[in-house]
Amino acid sequence: SVSTIQSIQKKTGVSESELQCGIHPVFDNITGENMRERGEELTSNRHNCSGKHTGMLAFAHMQNWSKTDYLDLDHNVQYKILSTFSEMSGVPIDEIVIGIDGCSAPNFAVPLHNTALAYARLCDPEVFSKERASACNAITAAMTNISFMVGGPGRFDTRLMEVTSGQIVSKGGAEGYQALGIMPGALSPDSPALGIALKISDGDLRSRARPAVSLEILRQLKALNSTQESELSEFGPSRPLKNHREIEVGVTNPAFQLNLISPM
Repeated sequence: SVSTIQSIQKKTGVSESELQCGIHPVFDNITGENMRERGEELTSNRHNCSGKHTGMLAFAHMQNWSKTDYLDLDHNVQYKILSTFSEMSGVPIDEIVIGIDGCSAPNFAVPLHNTALAYARLCDPEVFSKERASACNAITAAMTNISFMVGGPGRFDTRLMEVTSGQIVSKGGAEGYQALGIMPGALSPDSPALGIALKISDGDLRSRARPAVSLEILRQLKALNSTQESELSEFGPSRPLKNHREIEVGVTNPAFQLNLISPM
């Protein structure tokens, strides 16, 4: 929320004017309507990446690094992010393809396998130093305990983490990208952490396929019980297909079978 971002900025000495993420319409329709009624203009703090940019600036401020160029790829903040991502995903820095995100920050392309590996390590960071493991544990605890801050009201990431009560972390991205992490012991008493990454090839503009595919994967892994499946049924796996008159004309279903090495 905006008040949370403002609170973080106040604590860390970051100013909204320093954010270089730009602006976009708010995702939540009710919030947008309320803003129009108040005559409130969009600002950088309303951007869905304002938290990420505030964090980058806070890190630069803490380290006494320059803040005007914090998005430059050769800035210390971006190098730290890239090197950490390399460590988490298992991809050498020089093999990570670098692009520019919609919020103007550098972003990274790696094989889906390595994204999944990063999420498995996030959920079970035992291969890392105590400092890195502690950071990973803090991240998963924050995501699952305050999942509203990850997605927002009624959004898939938030609802999945609310319903699964700390057993799954979930974060969608642009163009049909979705990553999930399953905590150790979530599938059975001695089950390992699992990472899941998927990409809907057409970009999944209306987010119709991504939640349904994610839920079908979790269903096949037996990661959800019947009550949890019921609570998440609005997202899939099966969903009614309606025409422009809201007449139900069919059903959409994921059509794949996981090739599991061993039965779950």
